[in-house]
Amino acid sequence: MTQKKNGLNTICTHVGEIKDEQFKGAISPLYMSTSYAFEDVDIKRYPRYFNTPNQESLCKKIAALEHAEAALIFGSGMAAISTTLLSFLKAGDHIVLQQTLYGGTYNLVTEEFDKFGIEYSFANGWQAEDFEEKIQHNTKVIYIETPSNPLLTITDMDAIGKLSKKKGLVSMIDNTFASPVNQNPVDFGIDVVLHSATKYMGGHSDICAGAVASSAENIKRIFSMAKNLGGSLSDYTVWLLERSIKTMGIRVRAQNENAQRMAEFLDAHEDIGVVYYPGLQDHPGHHVAKSQMKGFGGMLSFELKEGLDASYFQKSLRLIKSSMSLAGVESTVLSPTLTSHSLLGDEERKRQGIKDGLIRFSIGIEEVEDLIADIEQAINKVKTEVASN
Repeated sequence: MTQKKNGLNTICTHVGEIKDEQFKGAISPLYMSTSYAFEDVDIKRYPRYFNTPNQESLCKKIAALEHAEAALIFGSGMAAISTTLLSFLKAGDHIVLQQTLYGGTYNLVTEEFDKFGIEYSFANGWQAEDFEEKIQHNTKVIYIETPSNPLLTITDMDAIGKLSKKKGLVSMIDNTFASPVNQNPVDFGIDVVLHSATKYMGGHSDICAGAVASSAENIKRIFSMAKNLGGSLSDYTVWLLERSIKTMGIRVRAQNENAQRMAEFLDAHEDIGVVYYPGLQDHPGHHVAKSQMKGFGGMLSFELKEGLDASYFQKSLRLIKSSMSLAGVESTVLSPTLTSHSLLGDEERKRQGIKDGLIRFSIGIEEVEDLIADIEQAINKVKTEVASN
């Protein structure tokens, strides 16, 4: 008889936990040592080799969550992204990337790749043919992000996976916005899955980490670069991240539900110009998202009607925090032009459709009625200010 596979919350809670054989504690013990024996041992352990007990155990959990063979964890999302890209690209190689990317990834490519002699092109859209037309004889990697930051564009993972395999390329995805709760790119043929674990995996705005999941062969290749670049994660943070992932399924599903309701509320509001959320039926990527996502996520973006000041609106919020990051249990907003995408420059942001008034909204686990009330009072305050001037 085939054994039933564990469900999401069971994986979050139990896979990769370390048994406390000495005291029989209910949670994984924390091994803080940075120095381990080297004689008469099977594994020579060292934090920079990503193989301390807590590091190894957490990697098993993340691999299981992403339906992958293996995983590695890093000191930040950008450490995971930069290490992985440099593991598969060298001087003379070429990469095709999605145009709408997290600002840090875009900056890495445009500011650093020329120094390494790595060529790059950005696809002009989100269809597989948009990527295919950019492929060159020396292309090695296709890199996507779906849903994207900050406009929540949707890319067809199955189409990209098939295109990559047809062309003999390695496909990579930034899966941060979706999280393993909402989509598993490996199931759609994507080779390498990347995360800013600071976000939904951490979930409490108190951890900075990154993760990559893939085949054992690919992870071995990434490790070869990672041990030299030194982007490992401290064991205390590893332990905290394992603790946080235990509730990820519950948290993210609650955020999915809240985000859908908030998107519908904003979409119907007379003072909101446009809402970007793949769970809305008029979102251009809705049908693709529905086919590859189990939930539409806790992230959305929106613009106020013309004449309403986005900055003053954010300052007027009382419950929802104006904050740099995302995916915590608390709801937050920010202006991408001032934070995540500030280094892109005015022209590039305009080309990507990122307007100065765009507000990125990370929905938490609060009661939706309280979030709605806070947005209503902030809008009314902005309108009163406009009327008084």
